[in-house]
Amino acid sequence: MKTKDIITDLGGKTEVPDFTPTRAAGLARLELFAERAGEVYDRCRNYDLGPDQRENVSALSPWIRHRLITEEEVIRATLARHPFEKAERFIHEVFWRTYFKGWLEHHPTVWHAYQVGLRRQIKSVDRDRRLAASVTHATAGETGIECFDAWAEELVTTGYLHNHARMWFASIWIFTLELPWELGADFFLRHLMDGDPASNTLAWRWVAGLQTKGRPYIARVSNISKFTDGRFCPTHQLNTNVTALNEEADHLRVPLPDAAHADDIAGDYLLLITEEDMQIADVLPHAPAAHIGALATQSRSPLPLGAVAREFACGAMQDACAGSDVIEAGAWLEALITACRAAGVTTIVTGYAPVGPVATALSDAAPRLLAEGIKIIQVRRDFDTVAWPHATKGFFKMKKEVPSILQRLQLHQ
Repeated sequence: MKTKDIITDLGGKTEVPDFTPTRAAGLARLELFAERAGEVYDRCRNYDLGPDQRENVSALSPWIRHRLITEEEVIRATLARHPFEKAERFIHEVFWRTYFKGWLEHHPTVWHAYQVGLRRQIKSVDRDRRLAASVTHATAGETGIECFDAWAEELVTTGYLHNHARMWFASIWIFTLELPWELGADFFLRHLMDGDPASNTLAWRWVAGLQTKGRPYIARVSNISKFTDGRFCPTHQLNTNVTALNEEADHLRVPLPDAAHADDIAGDYLLLITEEDMQIADVLPHAPAAHIGALATQSRSPLPLGAVAREFACGAMQDACAGSDVIEAGAWLEALITACRAAGVTTIVTGYAPVGPVATALSDAAPRLLAEGIKIIQVRRDFDTVAWPHATKGFFKMKKEVPSILQRLQLHQ
């Protein structure tokens, strides 16, 4: 397809998404996109037409990542306009994020191994001037590979990349520039508005051939040229004779951690809002005595967070907290104790935090809070409880179960 054909399919419109970090903006984007979530999305979704033309994709990921809007809301809005068979492709894309979350819950050592590897590679950059220069050129968009450089600039400037561009970028980073994959994954996690520990880490591992062992993703000139409609054609610049990366660790599967259900909540409590679920109050049986917001965004990386990603997370939290206090990761403990004392409660309720910085912060705080007579209850949504048990192997195992998952959640008859 040519750009003009795609634009015709989309009603002759081009658009730049309004990434305002509020629930209202997320719902507005969902309303705008939902009509296109069927056959039009299926035909046009793979094309990266540039930052000024995102009408062929949903661009909902920043709001979903923080659950300013939820997966259930997105699926309901889609199925209200399209039969499942017509919108199946888009619904499967929603479930990819769910799959990554569930898979990492089953294999939490992958996140730990990534963090250890990242710290090791950061030390390598400090010691190796040649590596440091190569990483600097790559992140600054100064490699001489036009498409890669454009995507690096777009990522830093906008906090967003088309999914196809993310795969191409990661493949070029690993196999053409021969840079450590952990540093590339960190570059994404620090700059993406939708930066998510599970989706980002596992996608980079997939490109590297670690996730699906021995099967790397190769960025090819023909594919880039076709799906950018000829905007880029990096002839003779890409390495396609690649060997998958490997690792010594064997990440064994473990049972899903226990979590509370919304119906388990009784009595007064302090509601803790985190970036993992900013709408968790909607599923709780009664209102909290008070609420507080807590950010762990900077804990995504030992390196500084990108301005756009940080601004989105901070803005989203301010919107979700409606003017209440917001605390940073390093100040959680004392602030939570003070907030509980002020509200006269000994229970903190929060949305379940999957593997990542928020889960780590909660785990670190829990013993000290318990010593102060304060317990933390993490509430897991039905959506995750029903879907995550199917994230034990490859995505296609979960894909087969999507209709039954939707039926159990009463999202599809």
